[in-house]
Amino acid sequence: MRVEMDTVGRDVGRIVQAVSLMLVVSVVVAAVNREFYAIPAFVVSAVVMAGIGTGLVGRYRDAAPPEKREAMVTAATAWALVGVLGGLPFLLVAWTIQVDPLPVWANTPAVDPTTAVFLRPLDAVFESTSGFTGTGLTMAAVEEELPRSLHWWRSFIEWVGGVGVIVLTVAILRRGGGNSGSYTLYESEARSEKIHPSIVTTVQEIWKIFVALTVGSVVLFLLAGMPLWDAINHGMTGIATGGFSVHADSIGHYGSPLIEYATVPIMVAGSIAFPIHYLIFRGELRNFYADLQTRWVFIWFTVGSLVLTAILYANGQYATLEETFRVSLFQFVSATSNTGFGSAAIGGGTEQVWSAGATLLACLGMLTGAAAGSTVSGLKLIRVITLVKGTIWQIQDVFQPANAIRYLRIGDRKLSEAQAEREYTEATVVFVLWMTFLAIGVAVLLRVLSPAHPLEYVIFDVMSAQSNVGLDSGITGPGMPGTAKAMLIVNMWVGRLEIIPVAVLLGSILQRLDLYR
Repeated sequence: MRVEMDTVGRDVGRIVQAVSLMLVVSVVVAAVNREFYAIPAFVVSAVVMAGIGTGLVGRYRDAAPPEKREAMVTAATAWALVGVLGGLPFLLVAWTIQVDPLPVWANTPAVDPTTAVFLRPLDAVFESTSGFTGTGLTMAAVEEELPRSLHWWRSFIEWVGGVGVIVLTVAILRRGGGNSGSYTLYESEARSEKIHPSIVTTVQEIWKIFVALTVGSVVLFLLAGMPLWDAINHGMTGIATGGFSVHADSIGHYGSPLIEYATVPIMVAGSIAFPIHYLIFRGELRNFYADLQTRWVFIWFTVGSLVLTAILYANGQYATLEETFRVSLFQFVSATSNTGFGSAAIGGGTEQVWSAGATLLACLGMLTGAAAGSTVSGLKLIRVITLVKGTIWQIQDVFQPANAIRYLRIGDRKLSEAQAEREYTEATVVFVLWMTFLAIGVAVLLRVLSPAHPLEYVIFDVMSAQSNVGLDSGITGPGMPGTAKAMLIVNMWVGRLEIIPVAVLLGSILQRLDLYR
């Protein structure tokens, strides 16, 4: 069956409308910070996005509710379009500073090389896509030089992107198709958890939890000694497991062990599924260890941090055991939670800092990610558990009688043979496609980058993009070839959607072009 493009057009329009409201909020932030020169950029961007969204909704207003295939195409299309349109503020603010067409009252600053990077549309789209996908890789070489309005926009899009633009849309815009149509769209964004029977109230509950966790994160950073503006931005991007910072050296800028240790529980909180947060807020604290994914979040973070500590200590990487442990704990949790905050350099591009073993261990953490239903990307722990236990289950099948009735137990769930086969197949397909896109990204970067870059660092940066992490080994930056930037944009987009919606979109395009025959 063909995808109903009218339905896709209508729902993409709704999503773009919702995101345009974020630009209106950003106008207020620019005004409060007396960056009046940035206001026209946000207003124009808001008008463009609202115009496109309203035009699509008006043209396809009578479209049918989405089925699963339309929802998948909607998700893939909307995330790509929002990534492109979200680059407008970067481009227009940079242009305003460069040209300075406004009167003296606008407080236009002097031109700086960091903001000037966004005069290149590809860099503006890269920054926007990195933000919305919750990645945190950046084209801003010296983030301190950016205007506060762009600090805010980067943090805001990463904060919203951590939960999802479709979740935002369901929360604030009533759409045609009722609750079932909303849930179909919600699932297309790689989510299936429900806190309440109604998807609208589920989404509203998620936002309440998310806002509460964000406020808690900001307060924790303030108590640890971080300035207010920094705490607001890092609180937003930390709980969203995004990783954009207001400093080029990220959390390492402060040189404060207390701030580094305070960041860890924020990253962990972002790694736990929202339904578990809901139960914990209700006083059901046993879910810290009773829930399968949450239990493995703590196990995997602990084991990975200790192994990384052993590797770095054996390499004599840092002066003391405490510093080695602190760096290892911070960096492994940052990688595995897909947050991307940094406290130490991993690589210097062509200059090796971490060994191959330490780098690839961090890659493994980025690959697995943390709990499904949280703000993280990667494969997700439940999928990794399904792959491991499912593979063992398949091997054991060889030794069972042909008429044996078999079950696969995953946590508290007892899956029948048919259910086990279905979930194992889905996890395998995602894993194979995930590794395929990763291999393509690595191949492209190896082709266009200098051969002086260590292979493990190239793998690290592509893995960081596709797992929506944001850590880098010194390769990713404004000096990259355009082809490498474009490839990482694709990796970030694919990783945020967990592959399948992208595959459905590509399949629908091939079908429209009659290329299946």
